[in-house]
Amino acid sequence: MLKLNNIGVPKGATKDRKRLGRGPASGQGKTSGRGHKGQKARSGGGIPPWFEGGQMPLNRRVPKRGFTNIFRVEFQVVNLEQLNRFAEGFEIDKAVLADAGLVKYSDRPAKLLARGELEVKGLTIKIDKASKSAVAAVEAAGGTVTVTE
Repeated sequence: MLKLNNIGVPKGATKDRKRLGRGPASGQGKTSGRGHKGQKARSGGGIPPWFEGGQMPLNRRVPKRGFTNIFRVEFQVVNLEQLNRFAEGFEIDKAVLADAGLVKYSDRPAKLLARGELEVKGLTIKIDKASKSAVAAVEAAGGTVTVTE
C-alpha cells in the first residue's frame, strides 16, 4: 500500500555521483577524467561558451542598427468589446480594469481603443489615453470618457 512513509523514487531514476580521484581501480583516479594539462584540466579552468578561439565574436561581427528610445511610453490596450462585462452606469478606472484582468498593471498607462461594439450604456471611464473613435463610441452609448494624461 502506498503511504507517505514508503514513497520513493522509481528504480533507475537516480544515479550515484561520480567519485573522482579515488585511486586507479575506480577508473576515475589520477587525472580524474580531465586528461593531461591544459586549460580544461586546471581548477577553475575552462572556456566560456561564447568564446570563439580568438576569432572576432559573433556579437561583434554583426552590425548594430537602430536605437532604443528610453522615453518610450508603452500603453496597456483595452478595447471597447472588453467593457461589455461591466454593469450599466459602472465607473471604470485602471484599478477596476486590473481587478477584472483587462490590464496587467494598475500603475502603468492604459489606452482605450475602439475595437468591437460597446453594448453597455452609461459607463464612466477614467483612463490615460483614448482614441477619438473609442471616445465617440462610449459617448454614443450614453457614457463619458475622462482622459487623465
